[in-house]
Amino acid sequence: MTLLRARALNRATLERQLLLRRWELTVPQALERLVGLQAQTPHTWYVGLWTRLADYRPEPTADLLREAGVVRMALMRSTIHLVTAADCLWLRPLVEPVIERSTAGSFGRDLVGLDRTDLAAAGRELLGDEPLTFSELGRALAERWPDRDPAALAQAVRASVPLVQVPPRGLWGRSGRAAHTPVEAWLGRPVDTAADVRQLVLRHLAAFGPATVRDVQQWSGLTRLAEVIDGLRPQLMVFRDEQGRELYDLPDAPRPHPDTPAPVRFLYDFDNLLLSHADRSRVLTVSFADQGFAGTMEMPRAVLVDGFVAATWKVVAKRGEATLTVRPFRRLTAAEREEIVAEGTRLLAFAAAKATARDIVFEAPQPG
Repeated sequence: MTLLRARALNRATLERQLLLRRWELTVPQALERLVGLQAQTPHTWYVGLWTRLADYRPEPTADLLREAGVVRMALMRSTIHLVTAADCLWLRPLVEPVIERSTAGSFGRDLVGLDRTDLAAAGRELLGDEPLTFSELGRALAERWPDRDPAALAQAVRASVPLVQVPPRGLWGRSGRAAHTPVEAWLGRPVDTAADVRQLVLRHLAAFGPATVRDVQQWSGLTRLAEVIDGLRPQLMVFRDEQGRELYDLPDAPRPHPDTPAPVRFLYDFDNLLLSHADRSRVLTVSFADQGFAGTMEMPRAVLVDGFVAATWKVVAKRGEATLTVRPFRRLTAAEREEIVAEGTRLLAFAAAKATARDIVFEAPQPG
């Protein structure tokens, strides 16, 4: 069984994630390749597209959101993802157990004895009439179930009814209420209840492989996928990593040479590259907690240098001036700093296009 070392895994994953070069793809094509982008923040995920696609501009993506070509909805790990309209219809039924489990963990006690079918029907009717925030939905449902927690009622509907978060929320340069409506009301089509979990596994391998069973489960939030992958084994290649774990992959998937150059890339705060493997050492070899993020609510924005996380970044804009601050995890070489500055200059032009002055600052590396 072939051994795949860390750099081989790194380069394979970066190639699948469109991070070894900028690609000439449309946004829907890129989202299909990536099986979506985690997108619970209204705007930071636009950087995820910018860092992957050549000559990317955000306005056409906002148009796609407005016109229902792409959608933002709760999917993998019960978090909002940006996906194509076609992908959301088969993904949502497959990950519904994940959303149900998350809801039960937070609100299960408040839902005991409640007829969930009646609740889902009432929620669907309310949201079909007009997109509502979950606070608004909960208050409306509490008129019928006054002895129940409004937040629990709304979240139970979120678990049972496939919901799209509608614009203007998520539009570039815009703000809006986090309002939702049923997917069939937004797209004019119902979800695919005959979706096959094997498709989900194969799509993960195409976007994030080679991967272990635990990796697929970490990305999707689903459990008990070992039997599913075992059934797919005859059509997969099997490798081992340096810890002896089995890695599964598609036979024709790209696996670049470990010495393939990897350019500097700026990742947004919830980039799936850092969230979709049980073992993140293929791209992350330091602990964010050791870098000053322990006990904070901040999700770091990472900088890839030679394919691995080597720093974090933040842009602050004030009174027409935008500053990109880079916090290295180690001493950078002169060539690495130069490449970070070049890519950071492009990032500032994208993320702070209206700024009249832009600057890049390097903090001292964190000790250790």
